[in-house]
Amino acid sequence: MEERTPILRPGETCWRIETADRLAVIVDAADYFTTLHEVMQKAQHSVIMIGWEFDTRIDLDPRKEADDVPKRMGRFLSWLACRRPDLNIYLLQWDVGLLSTLWRGSTPLRLVDWILRRRIRLKLDHAHPSGSAHHQKIIVIDDALAFCGGIDATADRWDTPEHLDDSPFRRRPTTKRPYDPWHDATTAVDGDAARALGELARTRWERATGERIPPTRAATPLWPSSLVPMIKNARVAISRTEPAYAGHGEIHEIEALYLAIISATRRVLYIESQYFASRVLAEAIAARLGEPDGPEFIVINPETSDGWLEENTMGSARARLLELVRKADIHGRFRLYTPVTRHGAPIYVHAKIVIMDDTLMRVGSSNLNNRSLGFDTECDLSVEARPGMPGEDRLRMKIAGLRNGLLAEHLEVDVQVVDQAVDAAEGSLIGAVEALRGTGRSLVAFVPPDFGYVGDKVLRENNLLDPERPARRRWRRLRQGMCLPLGQAGKKIT
Repeated sequence: MEERTPILRPGETCWRIETADRLAVIVDAADYFTTLHEVMQKAQHSVIMIGWEFDTRIDLDPRKEADDVPKRMGRFLSWLACRRPDLNIYLLQWDVGLLSTLWRGSTPLRLVDWILRRRIRLKLDHAHPSGSAHHQKIIVIDDALAFCGGIDATADRWDTPEHLDDSPFRRRPTTKRPYDPWHDATTAVDGDAARALGELARTRWERATGERIPPTRAATPLWPSSLVPMIKNARVAISRTEPAYAGHGEIHEIEALYLAIISATRRVLYIESQYFASRVLAEAIAARLGEPDGPEFIVINPETSDGWLEENTMGSARARLLELVRKADIHGRFRLYTPVTRHGAPIYVHAKIVIMDDTLMRVGSSNLNNRSLGFDTECDLSVEARPGMPGEDRLRMKIAGLRNGLLAEHLEVDVQVVDQAVDAAEGSLIGAVEALRGTGRSLVAFVPPDFGYVGDKVLRENNLLDPERPARRRWRRLRQGMCLPLGQAGKKIT
C-alpha cells in the first residue's frame, strides 16, 4: 500500500494523541443519556461537565419507570452530591446560553440551589470574544471516563435511532409538547485519552472562572456495562478550535484537520454536519471534485437550519456554496442529502461526523461553518488507521462499519444491506445510497430553496452570525439590532 503522511499530527491538526483503552461512538442521545445515568452513579471524586447548555429538567431515561434513583438531570446531580460526600460536581455553561435557560420552569430555582452549594459548582463561561460561543461538549468522570462529541445534555435532544414520527418519549420537559426527530452523536473514551480531556476541561474551567480544579486521584475503571467498545487500545487525537482571548493565542487545529482530510481522501469522504457554510472547506472540496480520479463526497445535513443561526443566513450561505461546489462537480461525485422519517418528516441532523475512506473517523462538536473553524471553542476526537500499525485491518473495518451503520440508520436497512450495496456499486458510496434510497424512511436529495437575489445585506448578516475570526465592533452592531433583536441573543447556536 502506498505510504502517506499521517493526517493526525500533534501541533498541527491536533493538540495531542493519547491512548484510550476503549472507545465507543454513541449514536443518538437516548443511549448517551442512559449511559450517563449509569456511569455517573459510580463517580467517586469529580464530574466535570463542560457544555454549550445544560437543562436540569431533562429525563435521562424516559422509557424507564421511576425508582429510587432520580432520572431528571437536576435532581439526579443533587442526589449524587448528597449520596457521595467526597464527590465534587462542576458545570461550566456558555454565558449567553443562560439567557434561554432562565425561562425554563424550575430550572432557575435549581441553579440557585446549586450556586449555594459547595460541591455542585455552576459557573458561566464568558472567556471568549464578544459574540463567540463556548461550544465544546465534554463530560469527564474521575478522569477515568470521558465523553466528547456533539450531544448537549439539554432539552429536545433525546431520540432513538428509529426516529419515529410520533414517539411518546420525545416531549419537552415542562410543556410536554412533542419535538421533531433529532440525530446526534458523541464518543466515550477511557485511559489516557480520558485523562487528557480532563486536563482540557480543567484548563477551560480555570480560564472561565479563575479557579483551579485539583487533579483527581487514581480511580478505578468506569467503563459502563451497557456500552460495547468499538475499538480497544485506540490512538485518539484531540483537536481544538479556540479564538484568541485574554492573552491566549488562537488555535485552529480543527480547520487544519478538515483541510488535511479533504486533501488526503482517496475514495469517499462521508460527512454529517448541522451546517454546510464554510467557504474555505467548500472551495477545498470543489478543488478535489475537478480531479479526473478524485473522491466522492457525501454530506448529510438537516433540511433547514435551527436556532438563531437561522435559515435566512446559514441557509443562504449553504445555497451559495452548493452552487460553487456543483459547478465544480463535473464528474458527478458530490451529493448532499437530508434524512426523513417514514412519513416524510425531516430528521434534524446535529451530529458532527467525518469519515475518510476506511482510514479515519472524527466525531466532535465542530460543524462545517466558519464559527467552528475560528470563532467558537470546539473539541473533536479522531482515530486514524496507519499502514503497518497493529490491528490496522480491524480498525479499517470498524471505521467503514461506523459509516455504513450510519447510512443503514438513515436508510432503515440492515448494515449488511449497505455493505452489499457498496460492493455491488464497485465501491461507490453514492452508487450504494442511490440504489437504496426509496419512499418512507430514507435520504432525500437536498434542493436549496430559492432565496432570490443574495444582496449585500444578507452577505453582511452571514459574516456577522458566522464569522471566520473575531472582529471588534461586529457584535456591538448585533446588539444594536442590525440583524437580531437583543431579546433573541440567547437562542440556539447548538
